[in-house]
Amino acid sequence: MSETHAIPNDRGFLADGKYPGIFGWIFSTDHKRIGLLYLYSVMTMFSVGVILGLLVRLELIAPGETIVTAQTYNALFTLHGVIMIFLFIIPGLPAAFGNIFLPIHLGARDVAFPRLNLFSWWLYLTGALLAVTALFTGGGPPDTGWTFYVPFSVHTTTNVSLATVAVFILGFSSILTGLNFIVTTHRMRAPGITWGRLTLFVWTLYATAWVQVLATPILGITVALVFLERILNLGLFDPARGGDPIMYQHLFWIYSHPAVYIMILPGMGVISEVIPVFARKHIFGYWAMAISGLAIAFAGSLVWAHHMFVSGMSDTAIFVFSLLTFIVAIPSAVKVFNWVATLYKGSISLEAPLLYALSFILLFSIGGLTGLVLGAAATDVHVTDTDFVVGHFHYVMFGGTGMAFFAALHYWLPKVYGRLYNKRVAAWAWGFILVGFNILYFSMMVLGLRGMPRRYYDYVPEFTNLNVLATVGSWILAVGLITMFVNLIRGMRSGPPAGDNPWGGKTLEWAIPSPPPTENFLEIPVVTRGPYDYSDEIVDGENGP
Repeated sequence: MSETHAIPNDRGFLADGKYPGIFGWIFSTDHKRIGLLYLYSVMTMFSVGVILGLLVRLELIAPGETIVTAQTYNALFTLHGVIMIFLFIIPGLPAAFGNIFLPIHLGARDVAFPRLNLFSWWLYLTGALLAVTALFTGGGPPDTGWTFYVPFSVHTTTNVSLATVAVFILGFSSILTGLNFIVTTHRMRAPGITWGRLTLFVWTLYATAWVQVLATPILGITVALVFLERILNLGLFDPARGGDPIMYQHLFWIYSHPAVYIMILPGMGVISEVIPVFARKHIFGYWAMAISGLAIAFAGSLVWAHHMFVSGMSDTAIFVFSLLTFIVAIPSAVKVFNWVATLYKGSISLEAPLLYALSFILLFSIGGLTGLVLGAAATDVHVTDTDFVVGHFHYVMFGGTGMAFFAALHYWLPKVYGRLYNKRVAAWAWGFILVGFNILYFSMMVLGLRGMPRRYYDYVPEFTNLNVLATVGSWILAVGLITMFVNLIRGMRSGPPAGDNPWGGKTLEWAIPSPPPTENFLEIPVVTRGPYDYSDEIVDGENGP
């Protein structure tokens, strides 16, 4: 792809630091170290979220009280949602892997604003600590669900106030990261990297960054107003004081539906990096893939009210938002078809990153198709606030973003640490995760179609069998997750050397040493071809090496 001149360094950025020990990390402005700080942070939060989710499923294994009281159950699913959404899924891919690889993909030595980048991590850490503090202070853990719906969130005696402050601070972290990525993409590209030579991972980070900058302030304002209403007894959202709870729903979803694309777009970028490498083919329809990412970000910002079909909207509004929801499916379908077309007649290498990428396509497609059930008002009315919504949401977010995150871990950690994991164990872990995932969340969608409400502590006996099956699925999923992370940690600490380019990739990160040097490049590279050019491979038939 280019001529690169890397700084020779046995341990790369992992061995360098302005300050000794841990201070060399928490005060570093190196984008790769900040990316790893994000990675360690979000993985810690992910572990906490998984434990809370397992407790929720264990409580639902049988009718009646099983392991916790009703109030504790409400707190468990609230904290599971808040942690997974705001502390893992939204910052996971862009803040961790985006920070590490965006400058390298652009041929730059760092992001445009390194100190602002560090400050964004400090804001993230502050928000995370406040969210955890909310568990043990005030009136106890928040019990409103991750949406903080009013008027309950205004009147509950639990510590919603501190939780909203945490979300407000996390929003600023997201805004600063997005601003940094936009400026970096515009101003830091190496010579020869035109818009037509950007990697698709960079395109999706760029689209995501615009959503972060434009939509996140709305969330900040909304949770700030909830905080003020609780403290000052304002009448903004509480109908008992003359407020409008529907206005809160509009404000919340104006951010939170675009936030779905903050979560999923970087995952789509990861899949677009993995598939060409393990199919040994140029990505099919490069410009269609790039533009579809921008289209998803734009159209996804216009469909927020499909979460509110049963709130009392007019028929005209329901028709408009339902139509827009179906339009969003078009650019998403473009990506799925192009990924499959890239695999067609490719020389497929079934390594762990590709296994997770294929899982992404399968599970995201199921999530997308079930999303159309919710996007059509006639069917949405019947399944709103049932377990069908929970199952659909997890197919999109966990089956989509989660699988893409795992693909990124297996694809890029050998570059970051210079060591490989055990590939056979990685494949077994993937199998457990895929099987456990589908048993868990498909059972929940069936429960929803049969009428089981979501967020309910108890249920009638007719739902017992499927709830037992879903809980067993959660155990299988947990076994896969534990196996995957143990294998990755052991591999990164003591695995065999990975070499500079273990997968045969063509993008810039594979042209520099592993781990990457402190400033990435001794001289800024001059890029002479596109990022997915496999024309120099030995060709067998049409497209395989």
